[in-house]
Amino acid sequence: MSDQHADEAPSTTEGDKQPAGSGDDSGGGVRRALRAVGPGIVTGAADDDPSGIATYAQSGAMYGTGLLWTVPLTLPLMIVVQEACERMTLATGDSFGALIRRRFQRGARTWIAVLLAALLVANSVNAAADLVAIGEGMSLLHAGPAPLWSLIAGVVIGFVVVRGSFAWISRVFKWLCLVLFAYVGVVVVASVDWADVLSGLLGRGFEWEPQYLGLVVAVLGTTISPYMFFWQTEEREEMLRSDARSHRTEKTGRAKPKTLDDRSPAEARRALWLGRFDVVIGMLFSVAIMFAIVVSSAAALGVHHQKVDSAEAAAKALQPIAGDFAFALFAIGFIGSGMLAVPVLAASGAAGFAALLGRPWSLDRKPHQARTFYALLLVGLTTAVVLSIIGVDPIGLLVLSATINGIAAGPFLIVLMLITGNRKLMGEHRNGWAARILGWTTAVIMCGAGAFGIVSLALGH
Repeated sequence: MSDQHADEAPSTTEGDKQPAGSGDDSGGGVRRALRAVGPGIVTGAADDDPSGIATYAQSGAMYGTGLLWTVPLTLPLMIVVQEACERMTLATGDSFGALIRRRFQRGARTWIAVLLAALLVANSVNAAADLVAIGEGMSLLHAGPAPLWSLIAGVVIGFVVVRGSFAWISRVFKWLCLVLFAYVGVVVVASVDWADVLSGLLGRGFEWEPQYLGLVVAVLGTTISPYMFFWQTEEREEMLRSDARSHRTEKTGRAKPKTLDDRSPAEARRALWLGRFDVVIGMLFSVAIMFAIVVSSAAALGVHHQKVDSAEAAAKALQPIAGDFAFALFAIGFIGSGMLAVPVLAASGAAGFAALLGRPWSLDRKPHQARTFYALLLVGLTTAVVLSIIGVDPIGLLVLSATINGIAAGPFLIVLMLITGNRKLMGEHRNGWAARILGWTTAVIMCGAGAFGIVSLALGH
């Protein structure tokens, strides 16, 4: 354990928010699997936030099924990256930010801090556009003006993350994931040319055109986003802490998260299996929603290569082929995915930066116990709320934030691979040959995509 991790673990639960233990590994297999599910599912669902939805809708609208080949490409890349994040925290008991502090010297940490600060800004922009999308979703349902609902959503989210316990927030997140099935419903009621879909999956619509390649970068950026790396490890660490608190005794005192080396070999293998199960299910869920959005948007807009410039335009475009039902589903999806993604965006960067600085963080702590974490979180949320109500182009901003994430992902993946391949930190749980090959391949792909993204932005594409 790092000194920071040990220092922040309280000897009693007094002062913490209302905790709820995650339980041990006893009980039936189904019960253990359901209890272990969380970080992977929530991360995968948050990946399909309005930024992702807008990017996928834009790709379907402008190029039909021409970018569907990115679905089978991104799935294995997402799984290998998020599995490394999951295994990293199970093996060490620490989040990504804390492990950066343990692995790198002060000079390297300074550069990583600059990257993380840029990620905080990008997350705030992303969250702002998500709040705008929530407002537009409510407006589509004739519930009132969009700016008012953006403000209400921001205030409600801020109150929940400051006052709620991690266990309660985690349960809410899991229920919000179900909202994304709305997009599967859109595909079911839409008229889809499945032969064209197969052609797109096989890459027959690929184009060597700057705007097309720029949108590829945005798709990669929204499917393999840096905030996912941080949130996966942070939620798992919160679950380990909660479990430790629920099993703490007066004799042991400190709530020390149980690492893989603290478990029996059978228990460690089971924890790894359950963690991988969570990751695979979460990433499959994420790309299934991605597939549904691209296909439905291609069916509605791809024939005319119509650019989507608002959530309302994307929803209304579905009406001719799927009726009012699809219109309502699209709006509900924007609202639910935004309510899930905004707190994840704000908390992931804030927790990562606080851990990198060696400061305590946790959604189970009161603000005075984790001042840096909550200050960063509230600054990010406040910035997002202000941006959302002054008037921005939500779809353009969402796609732009996805592109920025695509640029930032490569450097963070290099950092992740250096940590998960480190024998001192990971022990026998460090990357194997398959994880090394696939992980570094992903890092190279994202670095290349990021380089093209910088050029694309500079050229105005």
